Amino acid sequence: MLTLVTGSTGQVGRRFVPRLLAQARAGEQVRVIVRDAARAERFAELGAEVVVGDLRDTDDLGKAVSGADAVVNVAASFRGVPDEEAWAVNHEAAVALGKAALASGVRRFVQVSTGMVYGVGRGRPLTEEDESRPGGKMWGAYNESKVAAERELLALDTMDVRVARLPFVYGEGDPHLANSLQWAANWASNQRLHMGHHADVAQGLLRVLHAPGVAGRVYNIADDAPVTALELHLLNGVEVPAGLDRNTDPDPWFGVMSTERIKRELGYRPLYPSVWAARDAGAL
Repeated sequence: MLTLVTGSTGQVGRRFVPRLLAQARAGEQVRVIVRDAARAERFAELGAEVVVGDLRDTDDLGKAVSGADAVVNVAASFRGVPDEEAWAVNHEAAVALGKAALASGVRRFVQVSTGMVYGVGRGRPLTEEDESRPGGKMWGAYNESKVAAERELLALDTMDVRVARLPFVYGEGDPHLANSLQWAANWASNQRLHMGHHADVAQGLLRVLHAPGVAGRVYNIADDAPVTALELHLLNGVEVPAGLDRNTDPDPWFGVMSTERIKRELGYRPLYPSVWAARDAGAL
């Protein structure tokens, strides 16, 4: 089995690929596609095959998927980029990759998405059956492009496509935890952010990749305890802004996902059930 991973030099990919390589069995291989070969030297040393190319180039896509059995599409253009780039990477390139994989005979395709595609909350943890309801201050081109890609990829019904929706990912030196304060500083003190440690995101992705008989399924991956804006300041060791306790939370269930399905169907159990557990283990 040859698995192609995109987005291998991003925050999620650079931590996922070594774990994928570490658990590979005899005969299993890993390939990454990168625009700069120098950034993939570590993966090559660990045994990965490196293809230099751009996901937005049709010829490069063909090289990347040739001979592959599975694809894990981690590549994403996150917040802060122009809307055009978000759509080009998160939607257009993802769908083109899916179609190239289908044409090349790839049997399994894992689309890495985000829990933000749910949009506004439902008054309870969000489940994979919930449709997207665009809205809220954190809605934008990133979320919109991701949900559009999900829909088109899942419509490729002659290929086994699975979707993994991630929370706010942190840990192992990832700057996301510190970056969270750009939003949390203006939230209500009890407003929550659902998180997942890189070790658990990788665990979830590996389970989604390898599980038999789950074509077309969507899985939420997250920890067990969404963290509040107050806790985010404490975790970052910074002073809590004055007035945080007077702010109100407009949508208490925004982004809070149920992980019942992945636990029940794929045996997922977070190694770090909360960010506090990760802190105590020295895994931040």
